[in-house]
Amino acid sequence: MTASRQEVEALFAAMVGEDFPPRYNIAPTQPILMIMAAETPPPGSNRPDRIDELVRWGFIPAWAKDPNDFPLMFNIRSETAAERNSFRAALHYRRALVPASGFYEWRREGRSKAQAYWVRPRHGGLIAFAGLMETWSSADGSQIDTGGILTTAANETLRPIHERMPVVISPEDFVPWLDKHNLPRDVAHLMRPVQADFFEAIPVSDRVNKVTNVSPDIQERIEVDLTGQAEPPKEDGQLSMF
Repeated sequence: MTASRQEVEALFAAMVGEDFPPRYNIAPTQPILMIMAAETPPPGSNRPDRIDELVRWGFIPAWAKDPNDFPLMFNIRSETAAERNSFRAALHYRRALVPASGFYEWRREGRSKAQAYWVRPRHGGLIAFAGLMETWSSADGSQIDTGGILTTAANETLRPIHERMPVVISPEDFVPWLDKHNLPRDVAHLMRPVQADFFEAIPVSDRVNKVTNVSPDIQERIEVDLTGQAEPPKEDGQLSMF
């Protein structure tokens, strides 16, 4: 996520608390920015309609007793989220937008080899992934704000790389997506693959696989041999990385 605070505020019409540096390699369990609908302000209040939340990337259901015993859910299948106890309440009351400049994905080539891709909007700019937020409370009263990104079937551009992709919410759909009065069934049509020409996938080096590599050069294009490529990886319930 390399956009500035001003760019985030402009696109999401939200109040963002402070400036932040560009981040070129965000990994699960690290903080991510989420934009959410604010609580209904009292009449005459000048409170913003949308606010930012910094959450731990890795959704923990409120009912989980010990997060260490719970699988790391940084991605959430949109097709079944409304049916699962882990996500049902968040999908109704705590839908969020996740500002992003793009994501990384791996295309498996054989059993031991994989090619990394930097997937970004073809025309650049900031985008919004669909997210869910949940606050987990421990027995001692401490709390952790957590979140995950909703995924859907890959479009025809990304399907050769992976069977899944993040749900992208268009700016014209921000209002219905964030509106807590809308039931999950009212926004189900928004959780669909983005159009085929929206993203481009740029092959990059495997340096993105190490979280300590955070400089912009990890997004530089590399040359790859496109002959004899294997079938895209089977769906395993999670994208390999964002």
